[in-house]
Amino acid sequence: MKGSRVIVVGAGVIGLCSAWRLARAGWSVTVLERRAEAAAGASHANGGQLSYSYVAPLADAGVPAKALAWLLSADAPMRLSLRWDADQWRWLWRFYRACNGEAHRAGAAQLWRLAQDSRLLLEGLRAEGLDGFDWRRNGKLVLYRGAAALEHARRGAAVLSELGARQRLLDADGCRELEPALSGLSGPLAGGVHTPDEEVADCRLFCLALQRRMLDEGLDVEFRFGEDVGGFELAQGRVRQVLLPGEALPCRHLVLAAGVGGAALARKLGLRLSLYPLKGYSLDMPAGDCAPVLSVTDFERKTLYAPIGGRLRVAAAADLVGYDESPDPRRVAGLRRQVERDWPRAGRLEQAAEWAGLRPATPDGVPVIGRARGGPANLWLNLGHGALGFTLALGSAERLAREMAEV
Repeated sequence: MKGSRVIVVGAGVIGLCSAWRLARAGWSVTVLERRAEAAAGASHANGGQLSYSYVAPLADAGVPAKALAWLLSADAPMRLSLRWDADQWRWLWRFYRACNGEAHRAGAAQLWRLAQDSRLLLEGLRAEGLDGFDWRRNGKLVLYRGAAALEHARRGAAVLSELGARQRLLDADGCRELEPALSGLSGPLAGGVHTPDEEVADCRLFCLALQRRMLDEGLDVEFRFGEDVGGFELAQGRVRQVLLPGEALPCRHLVLAAGVGGAALARKLGLRLSLYPLKGYSLDMPAGDCAPVLSVTDFERKTLYAPIGGRLRVAAAADLVGYDESPDPRRVAGLRRQVERDWPRAGRLEQAAEWAGLRPATPDGVPVIGRARGGPANLWLNLGHGALGFTLALGSAERLAREMAEV
């Protein structure tokens, strides 16, 4: 069709990486975003960790039993608000079925490959001069409060070592020696796992830097913000036009990379995706005089602490509570209490910016990338990365571009 382009819906980190990789492959690309700017949704203030060695799915053996205990705790790392929502119940049933060792290992292997591709692509971009997003390779330390959890981590580290990860197991004293900011940590500490080559960066700033890079390179990419996709015109099994208020855009290929909004758009095209939002929270504050140097994850409390560009990002929670993006005051208060208790001098909590975002998740934790099965022939998906969107974005874009190059 004359004037048709690849239409990428979504300007978060997944959509922008998709646009960048497709444009570099020679496609003419238009990015549509319903918000006023890039990275205004789940990419805005996420945890900021590029955890290439920690990509295991949330679904695992034992998680359903833990979830029952979490339902009784006000400060549980995961909350569930059951609704008269068939999509939520369908997602929960499939999540439950994915909570077994075999599915977990298979999902982890797929995510590992995407993560390693992402690492190499980011190294390439940085070598080309992409900067301005507070990137740093500072290493990651995962803390374990109990001996049983630490033993489970030891077995997991052995598996990751076989894949190529560099990790070492530390006792409590070794953790404190490696990260002096742990001196004020409350509660028990059994030990931890240190991965020296993990990274941190500001996802929002990365998105803006990548957007600028595409424009500076003169790639055939246009960005249109404040554009809410209303529907699609199909003919002969293909998406011919993307319908906007008062306008119809000719479409050569359509890429849905719209995060949690991707499921609703897919339904307009006759597809029912098993995609549901996991609501996460973060606090972003100026670093204090006892801020960690490493990225630190408190495993049992499912909370991470990432030093990013002179600030401390604290992120937590994976709540299945629907599509409401507004921060729950009780969740925010609980996160603040945790920082006050465990890291009292790590950041200036009185200046903390509060944020909540909806992360699009599949039941088995593996994103949906590539041609949409059962959909229009020119429909492509890049959705469902959960809490790993930043870590997996470039590798996912690479996989998408390789598949589209074959048509």
